[in-house]
Amino acid sequence: MPTLPFSKFHGFGNDYIVFDRSSAKGAATLPELAITMCDRHTGAGSDGLAVLEQLDGRVADYSCEIVNPDGSFASFSGNGTRCAVAHLYHSGAWTDETLRLKTRSGVKIYKLLQQSGAEFKFDAEIGAPKFRSKDIPLILSPERQAVVNEPVALAGGQYTFSAVNVGNPVAAIFMDSFDLDWRQIGRELEKHAMFPERTNVVFVSVRDRENIDVRIWERGAGETAASGTCATAAAVLSSFLLKTGREVHVHSPGGTTDVVWREDDQIVITGSSRLAYTGEWPL
Repeated sequence: MPTLPFSKFHGFGNDYIVFDRSSAKGAATLPELAITMCDRHTGAGSDGLAVLEQLDGRVADYSCEIVNPDGSFASFSGNGTRCAVAHLYHSGAWTDETLRLKTRSGVKIYKLLQQSGAEFKFDAEIGAPKFRSKDIPLILSPERQAVVNEPVALAGGQYTFSAVNVGNPVAAIFMDSFDLDWRQIGRELEKHAMFPERTNVVFVSVRDRENIDVRIWERGAGETAASGTCATAAAVLSSFLLKTGREVHVHSPGGTTDVVWREDDQIVITGSSRLAYTGEWPL
């Protein structure tokens, strides 16, 4: 029986199954593969697939397709792509200090900062945030140059959110504590009609000018222990709303992601990925 070799990495508990697309020839479609492999009861279990393909090096060195557990595709995943890049270094497929990775939301640049056993720490330059409602995308009339404190009525009550696109659409709700049923709010807001591509939802509590706490609801995955894009959006919006500076430590249940929103508008996130195990999946 043919098998698909894969690695499972996690970034602060946000775990991804990583493999090379060429190894999946003859397999089901990527959405079908994600639904079966990501199942935590009958599959390998993960928050998504990170599927790599080597490129010719003119624009990027590799491409990475992120597939959610429900079979939908994500434009980007901060932790998912970091897991993919860690897989390349761990396997010896890539040894240079930096790597250019093509995603659905553009080319991201990863720099290896440190390796300790099967744990890899990277800086990732992921581009500039997009604030206009049509770029998130978010259906509002009239269009907004920036989506700030936008009201929304959900089953649990009336809330306000701010939003940004940092490779994926993210809606952020700021709060003093996480005592309310944020999972239900995230579940509803993810699929709200005003978000034509659905949205990630991050709940943010500001500690001080340099530290924030978050809880995460990811589109297509649900609650996760960490998320690079949600951490990034939370930091950028905290700074945009003058709640913090431009360098923010984002604390999630899985760990801490460092985000810098530079003066040139580029975002750099720093985080780690660790190997959980390697295996083979029957095709």
